[in-house]
Amino acid sequence: MEKKERDYKAHCLVLPYPSQGHINPMLQFSKVLQHKGLKITLVTTHHVHSTMHRSPSTSIAFETISDGYDDGGILQAETIEACLDSFQKVGTNTLIELLGKLSCSGNPVDCIVYDAFMPWPLDVDRKFGIVGAVFFTQSCAVDNIYYHVQQGLLKLPLPPDSEILLPGLPPLQPSDMPSFIHVFGSYPAFFKMVVDDQFSNVDKADWILCNTFYELEEEVVNWMAKFWLFRTIGPTLPSKYLDKRREEDTEYGFSLFNPNACMTWLNAKRKESVAYVSFGSLAELGAEQMEELSWGLKRSKCYFLWVVREKEAAKLPKGFVEETSEKAFVAVGCFVTHCGWNSTLEAMSLGVPMVAVPQWTDQSTNARFIMDVWKMGLTASADENGIVRQEEIARCVREILEGDRGTEIRMNALKWKMLATKAVDEGGSSDKNIDEFIAKLVYN
Repeated sequence: MEKKERDYKAHCLVLPYPSQGHINPMLQFSKVLQHKGLKITLVTTHHVHSTMHRSPSTSIAFETISDGYDDGGILQAETIEACLDSFQKVGTNTLIELLGKLSCSGNPVDCIVYDAFMPWPLDVDRKFGIVGAVFFTQSCAVDNIYYHVQQGLLKLPLPPDSEILLPGLPPLQPSDMPSFIHVFGSYPAFFKMVVDDQFSNVDKADWILCNTFYELEEEVVNWMAKFWLFRTIGPTLPSKYLDKRREEDTEYGFSLFNPNACMTWLNAKRKESVAYVSFGSLAELGAEQMEELSWGLKRSKCYFLWVVREKEAAKLPKGFVEETSEKAFVAVGCFVTHCGWNSTLEAMSLGVPMVAVPQWTDQSTNARFIMDVWKMGLTASADENGIVRQEEIARCVREILEGDRGTEIRMNALKWKMLATKAVDEGGSSDKNIDEFIAKLVYN
């Protein structure tokens, strides 16, 4: 079928890494592309598709490929390495089958937008001779750090107390680095994925898209754009929270977890009076840190909504839920957000200040920028054992919600909210970049 006979401009296959924090931004990007006239097919694994909760308002078409664990057995796999290796091998074969099926049905794919965590879709893309666009779901700052490690320009392990100078970034300390860099040798499978794999064939991609906006990371974006066709296209959030150009786009519309009564409790509280606490779907706090966090929240005497995963609930101090029931809603086993870069963008786009208690992966780098560069939050200080004590947690929460410094932080948060909205609105930096991507895809 010739392009001119279609009722859409082009067909993009969007393939995120199968976790909530990667699916969310790529799904939102898909909605923008669809709104601008492209046909979009979002691809998940068979198992994720079978367990997801999808809103009826989500009109994006879904297809599936296999990671080799269609029955959910990935949770029992011996190693992360085995999971990733299976995903690449089985995913490659089933992606090829999917592309063939779509072509035979009269819906040939013109472009694959794939998650940077998975470089192998570009190899499939090249076999079909279609456009390949890699999508980075983390900040440009973090991507820049990983790139310098992969290129051998930042040597590991980092010397203690060294000052790290990278183009486009402020001077950083080893503790500001992503945990896979700072604690060299930790989580080797994830290190390989975010450093070695993520940049293994990036130079061959036709486009490099990043979920950030130019005004937020101007210097590092300018540096990266010297080498690649690099474009910022974020924040990729529901339109309701930003430009409001798509009335139906009020939520992500796709969740791997069940929402419950959290919002009912929250909506009954005064605006800007509640601290929201979440460490995402992967991070695990130690028992000591969990106890200090619990009593620190209570000690703050502020309202708080704490999302606790089911397997983490046993670490809560005995009697804590009952003792804090007047001030808190502790939600066990309900919807959990990914507390990485997309959550930072969510808070920024809502004008919500943050208290960062970084645990792993890119959270330490995000925390440094939140406090010292964008000045829209505080980072709670850990003691010599790496534990953030209850006194520090209580101090940070009170300062954000009630203190003089909190007033300044909230003003900065609102400034970034306005800039984020401007970036995605008509004629904004991200909006123009997306239009450029579509134009070259359609007319070249």
